Amino acid sequence: MPLYEHIFIARQDISPAQVEGLTETLAKVVTDHGGKIEKSEYWGLRNLQYKIKKNRKGHYSLFNIDGPADAVHELERQERINDDVLRCLTVRVDELDAEPSPVLSRRDRNDRGDRGDRRDRGDRGDRGDRGDRGDRGDRR
Repeated sequence: MPLYEHIFIARQDISPAQVEGLTETLAKVVTDHGGKIEKSEYWGLRNLQYKIKKNRKGHYSLFNIDGPADAVHELERQERINDDVLRCLTVRVDELDAEPSPVLSRRDRNDRGDRGDRRDRGDRGDRGDRGDRGDRGDRR
């Protein structure tokens, strides 16, 4: 069967629990039409690049789908009907990646805190102070 990666963005004003329920509902649509969800990830509430339907943020979710095209068409149809879904994108892929997506990997890396290799803002290191700029003359 064909393999797909599917991402949808839900409205910012619904709770993560409601997004989880929406994800389960949409996953059931795929399984009811003969497809299989290989992986499901919730990426969290993230900023949008531009406003979509007056929303500046959105809840991102990813599905890796192994199923017929009819299952994906029905999934997208259900998302167009649902007011909580802002956008969706489905891409056919040659193989599904079983590892966590780069978005989750980056978030885990950021959760570790400061790496310790950054200098304090007050410490200018070898660049030094700008020093006296001298007389700048008449500004007219």
